[in-house]
Amino acid sequence: MSMKRRILTALTALTLLATSAALPARAETLADTLVAAYRNSNLLDQNRALLRATDEDVVQARAALLPVLNFVTSATRNSAQARLVAEMTLIDFGRGRLGVAATREQVLALRAALIGIEQAVLFRAVAAYVDIQTAAQVIGLRQSNVRLIEQELRAARERFELGDSTRTDVAIAEARLAAARSALSAAEGDLAVAREEFRLAVGRYPGALSAMPRLPQLPASLDTAVATARVRYPAITQAQHQVRAAELGGEIARTQRYGTVSGEISADVTHAPQPGLPGRRTNSDLNAGVRWNVPLYQGGRLASGERQAIARTEGQRASLHQTVAETQQAVASNWSRLAVARARLSASDQQIEAARAAFDAVRAEAELGARTTLDVLNAEQELLDAQFARIEAAAALQLASYSLLESTGQLTVQTLNLGIPTYDVEAYSSAFGGASRARTPSVQGQRLDAILNRYGN
Repeated sequence: MSMKRRILTALTALTLLATSAALPARAETLADTLVAAYRNSNLLDQNRALLRATDEDVVQARAALLPVLNFVTSATRNSAQARLVAEMTLIDFGRGRLGVAATREQVLALRAALIGIEQAVLFRAVAAYVDIQTAAQVIGLRQSNVRLIEQELRAARERFELGDSTRTDVAIAEARLAAARSALSAAEGDLAVAREEFRLAVGRYPGALSAMPRLPQLPASLDTAVATARVRYPAITQAQHQVRAAELGGEIARTQRYGTVSGEISADVTHAPQPGLPGRRTNSDLNAGVRWNVPLYQGGRLASGERQAIARTEGQRASLHQTVAETQQAVASNWSRLAVARARLSASDQQIEAARAAFDAVRAEAELGARTTLDVLNAEQELLDAQFARIEAAAALQLASYSLLESTGQLTVQTLNLGIPTYDVEAYSSAFGGASRARTPSVQGQRLDAILNRYGN
């Protein structure tokens, strides 16, 4: 490469570097915040670990259906013995299979609970983002209010010096200025608190934030929202799996009285002296047997266990009823809050327009001597209150929207299309082989809708 070409290339690189350095950093969007909250959540990490621990229960339940092989050795001064024993449950009247199925339902219930925790983490991040935005807007209004009152105070002092007003007008303006500065300090404190909440919810302090995005896609009607929640809300899905697990527990309890048929094969090797003979000899023996152990009397324990299982199943059914009712109430309440927030926002816009027109008119009349400083400050306070009301209404609208999504089970990384890999709940259990995986489309899992229809009227 020629020297001229090298100089040209270096100058181009320096130009690009200077241009990129001059560009402002990209402001953080709500999607960025949600992604960070999902990736940094200690709560999600904790419950993922608990889910993996519950996955191990499936492996342990399946192990009860498989042979158990034990190697036992013993030795004394004169002899040594080695024994290999294989034991296996041959017939347990379905308890082992039911136990595996019940454990799988518990895994599926915990997976649903993990989705609920994911929703809670994302909603807290949304609330933190909205709080930062709200606090920043309030600070802007407070700063503008301080500057405006300072102007009015200067005007009041000038009119007082000219004899066009009294000392009272000046004192009123001074009092309002002190109150405005105090409110500004409080707003700055609220922003500091919001930053700490943001750090806890997201895992880091906020940078420059973009304006709130458009509202997310919401259900078209209340009936649609309720129907979506009945199918997708994690707590309902969790309660369905818990009902099924309790029903399986009842079936297990009813078969306890039939006992267990087990088989055993043992191979023994003994090295010991023989009575009346010189030296030592090694003897081997192979035994096999079948045992049927039936409980005849246990002081009422089996009957109590059956009654206990029935009571637990009834309790889980009642919990499913309550969860469905609470979910429907939450959806309806969030739908109402959404409508109220929209109405408040529209009314606040009209209030701001009217208050601004009144303020401009009062200030013009004050310049002509037809209004006092107190009239101007009161009109400015009306405008300020209207602007605060709009900020609150806009924040309430955002929170109501995402709260509605959460109550319908749609506030997840996948539903929001955040475009990041999510935690694979089956990746851990798949390492144990297909037979031990607790997939949702299991025979028991396919019965969940029937359970909801049966008990969810």
